[in-house]
Amino acid sequence: MSSPTRRNFLKDLSLGTAAFSAAAGPENPAQVAGQPPPAAAAPQASTPAGIMAIAAHPGDAFFAMGAPVALQVQRGARGIFVSLSLGEKGSSTIDPARYGALQREAAERAAHRLGALSVVLPYADGEVPASDEAKFAVCDLIRQHQPGVVVTHWSGSWHKDHQACFRIVNDALFYAGLPSIARSQPAHAVGKLFFADNWEDADGFKADTYLDITPAFQAWSEACAVFPMWRGETGFRYNDYYKSLAKARGCLGGVDYAVALMSPPEQLTRRVQAL
Repeated sequence: MSSPTRRNFLKDLSLGTAAFSAAAGPENPAQVAGQPPPAAAAPQASTPAGIMAIAAHPGDAFFAMGAPVALQVQRGARGIFVSLSLGEKGSSTIDPARYGALQREAAERAAHRLGALSVVLPYADGEVPASDEAKFAVCDLIRQHQPGVVVTHWSGSWHKDHQACFRIVNDALFYAGLPSIARSQPAHAVGKLFFADNWEDADGFKADTYLDITPAFQAWSEACAVFPMWRGETGFRYNDYYKSLAKARGCLGGVDYAVALMSPPEQLTRRVQAL
């Protein structure tokens, strides 16, 4: 028997390329997001799951989380980008009010190019609060749009807004899935949660999923290019970093381009009756 290749080795570790396919939500309506369903009820649907990227700023939503959204939309799913703030303080040369307007316009244009929706919540850049108000605002968006997959920030970040976003999303998922919490929309339990590979959130980030984004790579790149900061306007060369990272992750996934994602531990739990 031939020696296993690196790609086969990754697949054996469940790190091979993946696709997001799921029903609109778990079969058990009371199931909390991230909690694996019982083995007998595990969905095997081929319908592409709707996807929501929830980020502290538009740049994070599109640069670090945009490729999975672009791929899902291309496969026929609904895509929503949620930014908790406009990132209006991200330029050292443009007034925050003006820069915020430019960021809003860029987010809407980029989402339109991908066939997705952009939503921006009214929190101030650098001051995103991990408050009940913010958590229920995101909860309401989850219930309204009913994504099957959510992609957001990992907690291991030096950026306080990213840390706040992590806490907001985790509680919002919990609230959204509980029928006993009365809101304007009925409860919706998200099937899968992933944390994005963000250069600002690298502390403790451990990839367990490589998603083949090759079919959507060009569309995602063009959407990101709508943002001036993609080209290094604010000092960091986002285009070089994220495009090169997609190539490097593709090498590990055995494809042209990929993104690495991290799952919450409970989502990786497998329930089997035999090995």
